[in-house]
Amino acid sequence: MVIFEGLPGAVAVSHLSVYDWPAEDGLRGGTPHIHLTCSEGYVVVGGSGSVQTLTGSGFRRTPLAPGALVRFTPGTVHRLVNEDGLRIVVLMQNSGLPEAGDAVLTLPPRFLGDPDTYRAAVAIPADGTEAEQERAARTRRDLAVEGFLALRRAAEAGDPEPLAAFHRAAAVLVRPRTEDWRKRWERGAAAASEATGEQLDALARGDATHLADACVYAEQPSARGKFGMCGRLDVYRG
Repeated sequence: MVIFEGLPGAVAVSHLSVYDWPAEDGLRGGTPHIHLTCSEGYVVVGGSGSVQTLTGSGFRRTPLAPGALVRFTPGTVHRLVNEDGLRIVVLMQNSGLPEAGDAVLTLPPRFLGDPDTYRAAVAIPADGTEAEQERAARTRRDLAVEGFLALRRAAEAGDPEPLAAFHRAAAVLVRPRTEDWRKRWERGAAAASEATGEQLDALARGDATHLADACVYAEQPSARGKFGMCGRLDVYRG
């Protein structure tokens, strides 16, 4: 019988303190981006702000305050806005895929046509000083806000093509990674689902032997204060 040892349902969890850096439109917050295969959820645990989203249905602003739960599906462009110390527990579908690049930032089109150009624009130097990492994170945030605002203006003017073009460019950028993502999904979310199926089959036979393999796991964050897309992250191995 498959025993899946990751977080329930192969969900990834992290704690996010949203950036308070001002952007070109005067708002403070994170880096607009989409996920290609992963749904995402926010549980707000402190402060206040909002999440701006852009889909084929248009632009939307959703207020965020403690206790709020907001979730959205792949392809939703999202931008967190920090009004007062916004802190969020982030839940990500398909643990391992977001960390493997299942996100594309809304950089202007001039950065999206070539994978090397895109990677150079979004990279944060792993061995850089904290000041260097912050500078890189802030630079890519500002570029993504520039691209996001252009997409929003087009959508609000009734022109869906820039968003559709961004979706197409994002798919091309991630295409070389899909086989690796499939393997991660098979080891993660697919394995978790398979384990549940086997447990249901066993229970239908009156077999409860898998209950004897029960385990308890506890951990502290494997990293604290990492520069993420939307803010400083405390992350767990899961």
